[in-house]
Amino acid sequence: MYCLFLCAELAALNNLEELDLSSNSSDSFITVQGLKNLSKLKVLHLNSNNFNNITTLQSLGALPSLKQLYLSENNMTGSITVEELNTLRNLEVLDLSTNSLTQDFLQIVEFMTSLKALSLHKNRLNGTLTIQGLCKLKNLQELDLSDNDLEGTVSSCLGNLTSLWVLDLSKNRLSGNISSLLISSLRSLKFLSLSHNVFQSMASFSSFSNHSELEVFELVSNNNGLVVETENQTWVPAFQLKVFRLSNCTLNGDSIPSFLYHQHDLRVVDLSHNNLKGEFPTWLMENNTRLELLLLKNNSFTGYLHPLPLPPTNVAALDISNNRFHGQIPSNISKLFPNLKFLNVSKNSFEGSIPSSFGDMRNLVFLDMSNNSFSGGIPKNLALGCSSLQVLKLSNNDLVGQMFPEVSNMTSLENLHLNGNRLTGKIPESLSNSSRLLSLDLSYNNISGKLPGWIGNMNSLEKLLMTENHLEGSIPADFCSLDSLTDLDLSKNYLSGSIPPCFSPPSLSRVYLQGNRFTGPMTKALSECSSLVILDISNNHWTGGIPNWIHQLSSLSILLMSRNQFEGKIPTQLCQLSMVTIVDLSHNNLSGPIPSCLNEIPIKIGFRSGKFRKDSYLFSSFKYLSYSYKTQFIELFQESTDRYPLRSEKTVAAFMTKNRSDFYRGNILYYMAGFDLSSNKLTGAIPPEIGKLSRIYALNLSHNHLTGPIPTTFSSLEKIESLDLSYNHLTGMIPPQLIELHNLAVFSVAYNNLSGKTPEEAQFGSFVETSYEGNPFLCVALLKKNCNQIGEGSSVTEDREENSFIDMMSFYMSFGASYITVLLGLLVILCISPDCRRKWFQLINLCITSCSTFILHYLC
Repeated sequence: MYCLFLCAELAALNNLEELDLSSNSSDSFITVQGLKNLSKLKVLHLNSNNFNNITTLQSLGALPSLKQLYLSENNMTGSITVEELNTLRNLEVLDLSTNSLTQDFLQIVEFMTSLKALSLHKNRLNGTLTIQGLCKLKNLQELDLSDNDLEGTVSSCLGNLTSLWVLDLSKNRLSGNISSLLISSLRSLKFLSLSHNVFQSMASFSSFSNHSELEVFELVSNNNGLVVETENQTWVPAFQLKVFRLSNCTLNGDSIPSFLYHQHDLRVVDLSHNNLKGEFPTWLMENNTRLELLLLKNNSFTGYLHPLPLPPTNVAALDISNNRFHGQIPSNISKLFPNLKFLNVSKNSFEGSIPSSFGDMRNLVFLDMSNNSFSGGIPKNLALGCSSLQVLKLSNNDLVGQMFPEVSNMTSLENLHLNGNRLTGKIPESLSNSSRLLSLDLSYNNISGKLPGWIGNMNSLEKLLMTENHLEGSIPADFCSLDSLTDLDLSKNYLSGSIPPCFSPPSLSRVYLQGNRFTGPMTKALSECSSLVILDISNNHWTGGIPNWIHQLSSLSILLMSRNQFEGKIPTQLCQLSMVTIVDLSHNNLSGPIPSCLNEIPIKIGFRSGKFRKDSYLFSSFKYLSYSYKTQFIELFQESTDRYPLRSEKTVAAFMTKNRSDFYRGNILYYMAGFDLSSNKLTGAIPPEIGKLSRIYALNLSHNHLTGPIPTTFSSLEKIESLDLSYNHLTGMIPPQLIELHNLAVFSVAYNNLSGKTPEEAQFGSFVETSYEGNPFLCVALLKKNCNQIGEGSSVTEDREENSFIDMMSFYMSFGASYITVLLGLLVILCISPDCRRKWFQLINLCITSCSTFILHYLC
């Protein structure tokens, strides 16, 4: 065990006042006699070590002058006792954030009467917020309980902390109402964050009438159910805010809160997701010349983006996305916002051309103009002047022409999304300068030519999306160097050849190659992609067998190989895909039996998600005045940068079920399960083990050469909604046990050799005639067949013999009737037409003469 010792040399520093031993990976702290010599030590930093228990606190009692103690990120667990806190009762600042401390600490902290700042951010505080001990800390000025699991209402005793000027209760599960009495009691507040809880309502903003020191207010609701009263015509605030975040709430007015007209020192304003109306608030920028971030996304603002009399030189981020703004972007946008770094105008109704003056915005890092009605070409100046641009989104507009000029200076570009336009021409070589690209989306355009090999030099590329263009040629072998690739979508182009055998990016998760002209057998390409979740190579010209290495794709969930020319048997290695839920091998030339081992696939259905972690602001306890607007900008940038965590808008699979081809998108894919082996040449009996696939929703075995009975084990397919066994050679009866399939909505056994009586109970009473047609010996009420002709106790063999006899009688009767009909027709023609009768007799005479000649010449 590695320990941290205070050496004799350090102990000799008896005038030492501040000591920083953070980030040393120590797992214990051992005091020595010399520790007592540090009698003047006031500040001790032990952050980011490995103190996995709380006994460390006891050893610090030997520091009599210690005032500030920092123990964040130390994996400290369990409860703290009164004795341990007694040794630290002179502390004024205690940072225990990002540990694993429990609720008990809040009850015994009352002994630390000198405490002024306390951070328990991101611990394991859960349950009801019982903080009676905490409420006795009369000297407490800063309290951070954020990012825990506290619930219930906020205790009114917090109102006793009249010296409190920083209170952060964000990211918990606190509920109920935010009391006006509590707010009015905390008159010294400078910083108040109540974001990301489940409060139902908040007191009127007039409760802050005496809060002359308030500078930061944050209330971002987890749902739109939080009712906030912002409008009070008689109230004029005494404070001057620097940060105001009121987002995802239900306000008592539908316009920007009127008290903001009295604010003149705002730096951050976030009014997103509030359904606010009105025009763009130019007055907000005019009144607050230091404004840096203005976030108005997802409201109902209308009108034009008017130019301002004086440029807001400090504005670094402007987000007005998902509103109803229209008209054109001002042509002199670069002069209106000279220092803009972040601009999001997506999901509005802007039109006209993209101003070329964007090329003059040297500081621009993020530009999103997607989902509007912009037309014309992409300005050349944009590619030449925006050397700092990292994210460019122009998706879903009406842009035409080529992408970029021959020269481009966008060397910092990481995300380029131009999908959903009418761009033409080849992929420009100037894009090769953007070697830091993480995602490139050129889908749904008219781009032609071949895939350039220099894309393989983009070592950081994670997403390459080019579906529905006019690309041709083969996939370059240079793509084998794309080791960071996670998503590849080249579907619905004119690509040919095969995948390079060396192409197996280790992080590849989704591959869409459907709707091309790929040929030949599957090579070793993709064989080492153990992270692959979706593989769609359907609707091509692949030949050969399904590769035996398919089981190496251990994470594969969706396998789509339909409409190709695969042949041979279905490999048993397919049964080793423990994560697979959707398999479509339809419309191929597969033969042989269905592997009975398919029941070994566990079919794991459920939601998969990834949580995006945001950097929180610095604990204000010690550096409140340096509240980081830069960090706010970073959060905004990360939140708006589409890194496609599940690529929900592109994660799509076409799968035949319920007699139609449905597209399953996004997270719904992880709730769908089914197998489609239709339109092949499969033979033999249906394995009874298939009935153990109790979690599948669709099973299609139609258009094969399967024989034998329908397994009674199919009654265990409890979730099945679509079952198609049509166009085979199945015999026997429809198992009556199938009435237990209560979710079955589509059922077809048409065109088989089934016999006996069909079930009529439960959902089988609702199936239409086409579900059973083509089975001549099947007794179906819908087909008006006499069920009494088939004995209930007759065996399948007896049914076959009886059916065989009836079949021959039918044959003789139909043949005789046809013969007589033809003969009578001939006689009628001869009687009516003399000309035909004459030719008929001439023909007979000719036949007689020919026969006589033959007999005389060859037989006599």
